[in-house]
Amino acid sequence: MAVSNTSSTTTAGFQNTSSTTSTNTVTGSQTAIAGNFDQFLSLLTTQLKNQSPLDPLDTNQFTSQLVQFAGVEQQLKMNDTLSALLTLNKATTTTDAVGFIGATITADGATAPLKNGTAYWSVNMASAGTANITVKDSSGSVVRTLTTSLAAGEQTVQWDGSTSTGGTAPAGDYTITVDAKDLAGQAVVAKTEIIGVVDSIDLSGDTPMLKIGTISVAIDKVKKVIKG
Repeated sequence: MAVSNTSSTTTAGFQNTSSTTSTNTVTGSQTAIAGNFDQFLSLLTTQLKNQSPLDPLDTNQFTSQLVQFAGVEQQLKMNDTLSALLTLNKATTTTDAVGFIGATITADGATAPLKNGTAYWSVNMASAGTANITVKDSSGSVVRTLTTSLAAGEQTVQWDGSTSTGGTAPAGDYTITVDAKDLAGQAVVAKTEIIGVVDSIDLSGDTPMLKIGTISVAIDKVKKVIKG
């Protein structure tokens, strides 16, 4: 396994290079409002038809009821407008998601696919130092560990699939953990991100998900996009 960065540190199997729609449905709440609206209109009309000529409806009460009538009508129209906006937003989000297909993205996460003998991650070090990198398969079993030097800032870590036993790991999803220390031996933060090519979009949920093999990535987790 080999890890290399701009200072030419190498360990077999890793390389790192510093680079310092679903349809909206009207819910029961709007149905209830519509029902109350129709009921209110029916009661008001009946009240006006059956009021006593000798004791007509009080003007203040009538005005108050008209205000309520207008408020309910406005709320119904507002709900219809909101529903239309949500539908439009869903369609726009879906269109945007489809545009990611074929692009290489960097996103929050630590699990990346080993494909064609290579897996990539982005590691961002708070300061230069050393890191113990552990690679685990989808079942949580450790397949490779190594210690390497990493530069401060963002760098790409590339794994060639070689295992600690000298074999080659099969294609699949692998997760890394990075335990990093600075040059003085103090623990430092090393943030991991995944790198991969979006090959499909999952539209089965409320939010479209970008798919890198079997890995799902929410659009709001994407940090960088490179069009191929």
